[in-house]
Amino acid sequence: MEKLKVVCAVILSLGSTSAASLGVVQTEGGAVTGQNIPLGLSRSVDVFKGIPFAAKPGIFEKPKPHPGWEGTLKATKYAKRCLQVSMLQISSFGSEDCLYLNIWVPHGRQVSSDLPVMIWFYGGGFVFGGSMGPNFFNNYLYSGQEVADKGNVIVVSVGYRVGVLGFLSAGDSSLPGNYGLWDQHAAIAWVHRNIRSFGGDPDNITLFGESAGGASVSFQTLSPHNKGLVRRAISQSGVAFCPWALNKTPRKIAEQVAQKVGCPTDDRMVACLKTFDAKTLTMAAPRLVQGSPDHPAVKNLLLSPVVDGDFLPDQPGNLFHNAADIDYLVGVNDMDGHLFTLKDVPSLGKDKETPVEDVKKLLAAYTREKGQAGFDIAFSEYTSSWGSAPTQTAVKKTVVDIGTDYMFLIPTQTAIYLHAANVRLGHTYSYLMSEPSLLAGPGRPYNDWVGADHADDLQYVFGKPFTTPKAYGDRHRDLSGHIIAYWTNFARTGNPNKGNLKVPVIWPEFTSTGHHFLDINGNITDASVNQEMRLRYVRLWASTLPSLPSQSVTVAH
Repeated sequence: MEKLKVVCAVILSLGSTSAASLGVVQTEGGAVTGQNIPLGLSRSVDVFKGIPFAAKPGIFEKPKPHPGWEGTLKATKYAKRCLQVSMLQISSFGSEDCLYLNIWVPHGRQVSSDLPVMIWFYGGGFVFGGSMGPNFFNNYLYSGQEVADKGNVIVVSVGYRVGVLGFLSAGDSSLPGNYGLWDQHAAIAWVHRNIRSFGGDPDNITLFGESAGGASVSFQTLSPHNKGLVRRAISQSGVAFCPWALNKTPRKIAEQVAQKVGCPTDDRMVACLKTFDAKTLTMAAPRLVQGSPDHPAVKNLLLSPVVDGDFLPDQPGNLFHNAADIDYLVGVNDMDGHLFTLKDVPSLGKDKETPVEDVKKLLAAYTREKGQAGFDIAFSEYTSSWGSAPTQTAVKKTVVDIGTDYMFLIPTQTAIYLHAANVRLGHTYSYLMSEPSLLAGPGRPYNDWVGADHADDLQYVFGKPFTTPKAYGDRHRDLSGHIIAYWTNFARTGNPNKGNLKVPVIWPEFTSTGHHFLDINGNITDASVNQEMRLRYVRLWASTLPSLPSQSVTVAH
């Protein structure tokens, strides 16, 4: 027994001493230390929390370099998230001083070097969000630890300004907007300059993000300001073409904010706005109101990036030459629109009847610019499989399909086609996640047919089935393992099939002739490789409807 105790003690001491650690790291701003977390025999991860990558930003100003610090910065606590309205929009929280990042560095017996780097941008509609500490119930959704350890990559998460402070624009040079995108760019540039000290390869940086974070990734690849800084990119459920991702009438929103705080809306507007403090401006954001079938809530997401002639010198569709050498992996969840259409069409919920009238109203709202002709064509496409007496499941699923297509799937397909058509050295990969929602089924809040809802992918990307195993089954651990394998292989080599981790099937590249995509769920087989994702509806939204003349009339149904 004594012998066994000694052996155990030796094994434990080996485990705790043989894993490497960076110790004090020198950055351009000064020295930093993090926290080393042992992860079993000869594996550990160094975590650095709250390293500033820029100075506290001025209101409506681009980020500036951080002045640095004396001594050694203890990077062991998350910074505050960027100032934003609360979910109920009755108060604000967070800080103006929020341009900080967090870094996870995995080690074996030796200190790591030349690791691929993955930079995470959070979602939240450009209005909410943060990757600084727990999101809810002390559960930190965006911890990079599992991805870093399993994939042997460095993970970085960053803060960027949101809401009025991040995206208000007057539509001209007096208040150009895109401050949140400039923050992200400053973080990318900081990582490029400093990550070698943490064991990272500055020439192998992959951006990844979801929803507004996925759209942010898309914008960063299209901006000429990131030339040479970004090697690869992953957009999950969000690209530059999403109807909520680009504000085409920014002046209108700026005037609304000005009126709310009592500023004139003429050429004195911007100077007046700048006299107000950050909290007042944050609270002056247009309210996000509950949607209805006639007025879907997606039309209220108004504080978003703009074509400013600088960060985005042109419309996104004309900027894909800037992404020609960037490998791009991009996709959506099969029911990304569910979360939103459930709010617009409350009858979608369980045990309620969804009238066909609601389907018509929602579709009419989305096709309004194309008048009666556009509505008629779209309605006949979406109801072609209904027959004379559609079931409630068919009607409800159609509503979700319409929302998913309009808000996420078609814009994403547009980005994929354009990336593939413009590539030089880059490669393109397309996916559809179809794992059923954990909230669906008997005794749960969602209808049993609900697939992968918006943001359902996050828990699997960040390895939650491993860190909180009781909440998940083996199928979910398989799915999480597969996604981490594909994502980190891609970050390492530009090919999701090649790298340190084994994958269940070969994921073919998307080309302008092949149109392949991978259907990702807990049971990935050869049958998961498909072609031409929802091609009929891609043609409807990307070709048929745009070719119709625009109407200024309101369709009444």
